[in-house]
Amino acid sequence: MSNVFSQSKLSFSIIFVLLSAFYSKLSWAEFNQFETFGENPGELTASYFQPELASGDTVLLLHGCVQNGEALAINSGFLSLAKTHRFNLLVAQQSDKNNIKSCFNWFSKQDTDKNSGELLSLKNMISHYKGLTDSKRIYVVGISAGGAMTATLLVNYPELFTAGAIIAGLPFPCADNLTKAISCMRQGPAETPQELASYALNKNPADTKWPRLSILTSKVDKVVNPKNSLYLAEQWAFLAKTPKPTQVIHQPSYKLTQWQNERKQVVIDLIEIDISGHGMTVNPHHKNGGTEGLYLLKSELASAEKIIELWQLNN
Repeated sequence: MSNVFSQSKLSFSIIFVLLSAFYSKLSWAEFNQFETFGENPGELTASYFQPELASGDTVLLLHGCVQNGEALAINSGFLSLAKTHRFNLLVAQQSDKNNIKSCFNWFSKQDTDKNSGELLSLKNMISHYKGLTDSKRIYVVGISAGGAMTATLLVNYPELFTAGAIIAGLPFPCADNLTKAISCMRQGPAETPQELASYALNKNPADTKWPRLSILTSKVDKVVNPKNSLYLAEQWAFLAKTPKPTQVIHQPSYKLTQWQNERKQVVIDLIEIDISGHGMTVNPHHKNGGTEGLYLLKSELASAEKIIELWQLNN
């Protein structure tokens, strides 16, 4: 009887693996590849998912090191959320030819100066897709190195975005070479939040409308010091002219701190998650909660779901 039971378990496991692979391939097949999106000095590639009866919203997703963008879209829950709430999903992809670990080069001056390198490629990618879909609102989400590049986009092109989310990332400018990048990751920025804000202010017109920023971090991240997320929030508070948090909400698995502007609109969300590890949290028990995997950490909080909720794209 035990042998029969063991064989049954083995057969079930094989079927489960085959079905998982089958449905994964189905999900990957739902992405369309960009043939070209204009000038591309950063030599990035891109794909996108466009649901039927799409809304006027597009979310750009920037993966972390050693990650594949489409796999992240599927496993994080963003693809299923895009289907459910009918927003467009644009996925950028780095190449190991540009970076041995396929990280976006957030610490390279040639890739983070305005209108150059990877930054210009991302801008052109957004502009081309916006025209293709007639999107009215653009959002951007990045994890780790993709989070650092998200900060770079938001500082250099704030007018392009309605909101951004940075997960386990770093503020811009934090580093312009690899040595500084390692220091920033381990210890946090050398600059004060006010100095970081002054840099952003100097690069943009005085009447710039800064997009809403949602920041998510593990309280115990040993790869990217959580101090980076705190400095990000304070940098944005200076930009939004909201120096003090307006409310703090304690949940079983995280703390949410929010800043509001004078019109009582939330401009900054800081989520500090009670989990140890570097990456983005998922909750496989939720319908759109994601799947545990590489830099996808199991938690009560599904980060993708929470971000879409904060941005009210789930209405």
